[in-house]
Amino acid sequence: MSRIGRKPIAVPGDVKMTVRGQSISVSGPKGELTWTCSDGITVQADEGVVVVRRANDSKKIRQLHGLTRALIANMIKGVREGYEKRLLIYGTGYSCNLKGGNLELNVGFMGRSVNKGPQFVIPVPEGVEAVVETPMARGESDPAKLLIRGIDKQKVGQFAAEIRALRKPEPYKGKGVRYEDEQVRRKQGKSLVGAGG
Repeated sequence: MSRIGRKPIAVPGDVKMTVRGQSISVSGPKGELTWTCSDGITVQADEGVVVVRRANDSKKIRQLHGLTRALIANMIKGVREGYEKRLLIYGTGYSCNLKGGNLELNVGFMGRSVNKGPQFVIPVPEGVEAVVETPMARGESDPAKLLIRGIDKQKVGQFAAEIRALRKPEPYKGKGVRYEDEQVRRKQGKSLVGAGG
């Protein structure tokens, strides 16, 4: 059996879980999530414990066994505690702002700011909240800070990854968008060797 899939999931007292066939609903202090698991996988919730079982040992079902268990555990944590990703935006003059449900970003693409508007306008997905903690970067030691949070781990991670992909951190000066806990490998710039000799 899958080592992950066979581990029971403890359901805290402030979380309510309902299983109807393949449909799974989880509700808690932060909100509610619903998901439909694949055929060949059964989910049983009883007395504060969830157990995931598989119908057979085919390769596909074995793969889905651990995945299903992990997704249900993520749902329980999401409705109880939530998920968050903090992004740091490095670069002098780089900025982020919220306006009318859209995230506006300026990350150094000069050609895109012809009309002096934001270089990127990204709609914030439903179920995800964006919080601008520091709107403008003021140098290498003082980045702009953006917090992405929500109860759906996949949505939070996907939205944060899309923002980071707009301007990945470059290795020389470290400018760009990075995760708070991300280590950017820096390179030394080229220097003139033996100049004037």
